[in-house]
Amino acid sequence: MSCSVAVSNSPAFSPSPSLFLNKTPIISPSTEALNLTLTHLKTSSSPASPSPSPSSPFRLRLPKPPSVSLLSSSSASNSSPSSGSGSAPGLGSGPVSTVLKRKRPARLEIPVATEAMSLGIPATPCEVGKELEREGDGYSVYCKRGRREAMEDRFSASVELQGDTKQAIFGIFDGHGGAKAAEFAAQKLEKNILDQVITRRDNTAVMDAVKQGYLKTDAEFFKEDNAGGTCCLTALIQNGDLVVSNAGDCRAVLSRSGTAEPLTSDHRPSREDERSRIQNLGGYVDLCRGVWRIEGSLAVSRGIGDRHLKQWVIAEPETKIVSIKPDCEFLILASDGLWDKVSNQEAVDIVRPSFIGTDKPNLLFACKKLVNLSVSRGSFDDISVMLVQLGYYI
Repeated sequence: MSCSVAVSNSPAFSPSPSLFLNKTPIISPSTEALNLTLTHLKTSSSPASPSPSPSSPFRLRLPKPPSVSLLSSSSASNSSPSSGSGSAPGLGSGPVSTVLKRKRPARLEIPVATEAMSLGIPATPCEVGKELEREGDGYSVYCKRGRREAMEDRFSASVELQGDTKQAIFGIFDGHGGAKAAEFAAQKLEKNILDQVITRRDNTAVMDAVKQGYLKTDAEFFKEDNAGGTCCLTALIQNGDLVVSNAGDCRAVLSRSGTAEPLTSDHRPSREDERSRIQNLGGYVDLCRGVWRIEGSLAVSRGIGDRHLKQWVIAEPETKIVSIKPDCEFLILASDGLWDKVSNQEAVDIVRPSFIGTDKPNLLFACKKLVNLSVSRGSFDDISVMLVQLGYYI
């Protein structure tokens, strides 16, 4: 590599007193310049710019740019007016034959996934979101999703059965392993129960009819070849009686003159009778991180679905029948997301001020108050709470 340097009146070699006495540029404009010639660069007959910068003694000669410019048209339009049209600034003169632009990527269309939900009889589709609420004649319900990606709780409510305003049936369904079982039960269980109950009058026959309705729904769910399972809680009101049934750990609590009266018992492997039943059938129950589980998996011992554990997780409900008296104020139906954080009596004490001593009980407000209390205490589960005004059906 060869290099030739021409220096004229350089301040580095011959400083001038004027550098410190006036405000003229340190390096005055000069027709002479420092020429650098590099063997790997071709000299071009045209300068890199139309005129050398007045403030610099250096001038670098660059090779002619390629025929295709990599500069966009917007860069060329923002160049100095002295560069001349059709030339790329800093890269020499020449027409810009092709302009390459970076294209904007195509818009991604992401579909919004929703799940359908059916409430009551006949089934009515309803979009399942983070929160659900509903008010009807003599009842209100509020559901709130926990930290799962999708809500697995469902509910159902049917009033004026057979045209009678004093008959109704309600349900809460807490799914696990997905929402399919809970959704299926919300659509089918009420109808299957009513089909069995309609021809039976005495309490023993009604209890058996409810049992057959649960077992039929369980069998129909398996025909669909679906996975997952659900806890079920139903409350049938007819002929002045309250028929409450459950399979799983959803719970029904009655307020009798302000005193909490549980109408169901949670079906969990921690119950001695449930644990004995499972072990007698060849299963095992163990304690996993403080929770009793069947085969180290499921924390409830009854419900609809759960094909892989069906020989131990039965769909047969326990049923209790209570005659509705004037001291029966309201009924709380809720999933374990509430009961894990709120006691039976505490729930009744919270609901009662919104119910007693007012012409229009604010049941929905009371439902939300219970749910929000459970969340504030650290519940991560889906929470569903339904309140039924029993006096409405006397």
